[in-house]
Parts: sequence; C-alpha cells; structure tokens
Amino acid sequence: MTDSLFQPLQLGKLTLKNRIVMPPMTRSRATQPGNEANEMMAEYYAQRASAGLIVGEGTQISAMGQGYAWTPGIYSPSQIAGWKKVTDAVHAQGGAIFAQLWHVGRVTHPDNIGGEQPISSSAIKAENVKVFIDNGNQEPGFVDVVMPREMTKEDINNVVEEYRQAALNALEAGFDGIELHGANGYLINQFIDSEANDRTDEYGGSIENRLRFLDEVVAAMVEAIGADRVGVRLAPFTSLNGTVDATPVETYTAAAALLNKHNIVYLHIAEVDWDDAPETPLVFRQAVREAFKGVLIYAGRYDAQKGEQALNEGLADLIGFGRPFVSNPDLPNRIQQGYPLAAHDPETLFGGAEKGLTDYPVYTK
Repeated sequence: MTDSLFQPLQLGKLTLKNRIVMPPMTRSRATQPGNEANEMMAEYYAQRASAGLIVGEGTQISAMGQGYAWTPGIYSPSQIAGWKKVTDAVHAQGGAIFAQLWHVGRVTHPDNIGGEQPISSSAIKAENVKVFIDNGNQEPGFVDVVMPREMTKEDINNVVEEYRQAALNALEAGFDGIELHGANGYLINQFIDSEANDRTDEYGGSIENRLRFLDEVVAAMVEAIGADRVGVRLAPFTSLNGTVDATPVETYTAAAALLNKHNIVYLHIAEVDWDDAPETPLVFRQAVREAFKGVLIYAGRYDAQKGEQALNEGLADLIGFGRPFVSNPDLPNRIQQGYPLAAHDPETLFGGAEKGLTDYPVYTK
C-alpha cells in the first residue's frame, strides 16, 4: 500500500497533489554558449510533472558559481527566458516546480569560471575531487579542482546579494519558489562543515559562526520573495566533494532550528545514497522534526515502501525519488499501480542531447 504517498499536501500557497518529489539532478544539457535552459529541458521536466513537486537541477547564481560544464544559470536575461520555457511547460501539465539555486564555491576549475580562482569559506583545497570541463567534444573532460581563495567580507556580501537577486530572477522565470543548495560540499556547505572552514572571524569556529553565512543568505532570500517560497537542502552526513563536519548531529540540528526561525517553507535532507552508506540516525531525524516545524523532505535510496514508512512514522512529509525519475517519467503512476520501474543508463546522465533525457517511455501494459 502506498496511500500516504498519494495524499495532498499544502506547501505555502501551493497544494501538492501527492507526496512524491523529483529532487534536483544535474543533467548538464544547457544551451551553449550562455548556459541557458532550453526546449529539450522543458520537455524533460514537463514529462515528470505528475510529481507533487519538482526541484529543478542545480542552477548557478553567477558565472563564478559554476562547477561543471553545461549547467544552467539564472543570472542573465536569456537564462531567465530559457527557464520560462521550462516553468511554462511544467505548469501546463499541472505541475509545481522550484528552482535550486547553486554556488559551488571551491568545487570548480578556472576553465569553468572564466579563468578566475575559485572562492570558498577558506583557502582549503577539496582533496580527490574532480569536475568536468568542456574539452571541445561531447564527452566531458575531468580535471582536479584547484586551491580556492578565502572569501573576504566583501565577497560574502556580494554572494549574499547574488543569491537574493537569483531568487527574484527565479520568480521572474515562473518558478513557484526556490531551494537553496546547502548540501553536497558546495559553497554553503563549505561554511557549515568544520573541516572545510578554518576562518577565525565571525564566519568560522563555533557552530553559530559557521551557520552565519547560511543565515544571511536565507534572510536575504526570504526578504526578497517571502518565506513561503523558500526551501533549503542540507546533507548532514555526506562527505561529498570533501566537506566533513566533526559533529554533524549537533551542527545540523542547530541548522534546522535556525531555518525554523526564518519560517522557510521546507527543509530538504539529502541522505547518503551510495550502496553501503550508513543509515541516517533515528535520533537525528527526531531532533530535526523537533527543531523544524515546516515541511520536511527526505531523499536518498528511497523506494515506495521505505517512503511510505517514513511518512507514516511522521518523520517526513515529502519523499524525493532521484534516479528513478530519470528513467521513469511517470514514476508516481508506476508506484501507485505497482508497475515495474525501468533502469536508467548511467552513460547518458551528463551532457549529450535527448538520448537518456526525454526518450524514456511511460509504462504501457
């Protein structure tokens, strides 16, 4: 039985038709030059509009915020116009879609950011992390990230403003709201996690200080577009892209309490999802539920049964199904009807064209 997954949910002013979320997944198919969302992406998202909520792929808020080749931006007029094609297509199918706003910080290479040196909370290089650059053909070329420079107070203020403007741009592009990407080792995460932040000013050291940048960014976006349109994604226990926190339960419970003060519409927890990864501790789930009173989304290694259980236990309100949405555009119907799920082709996840993006069929008996 999957009844709980198919109950409606109020998310701010939106009424979601089910509890199934298509979470953000980088697909690297933006039009070049310009990193613009396009008709192909509009078709892809519209095909999946039966999700209760779609969160679009990570979308850089500035040229400096880009980590990988061919990812879309939302800082130029042509990028906003490109995303309008996507949001119009999703809304025409009765869907709801948030933009995921992204700054990668140190997880990039000068080739992806106009030859500049990356910026981060601290001058600490992410070890054993590679990103892909456009090497002149359809196959991405993978290169090591480089040493970033520590952000000045002016840099911090500028990036806060870029996030604020990106939130406004997202509404102009027709999105129903935005999700701040604070997970998976990118810029926000580089401030939060103790092992990626060795600052000695008010943005480093204590948990309160390491959460200050998150606090300022969220405050700016809430002020710009309203708390009922702002969600945040965090990844407390992942070590993706080299960020590790010494006390994740304590740090991220504090983050949940901080976000609760801003009355944001949801908190999205990305769980570790590699095959032998540890489970998220129950004590942490309970602490987050206690600290955060808005809508809670969990994503990572969920199937219908596990998602249903999380909803029934009251620990989650929405469940994200990532990779299954790549190859099953009609995923909610397949779950509801008990139809088999198609497997995705890992070779076509990043870059390329329609193949592996829009050519997965709906289920037919």
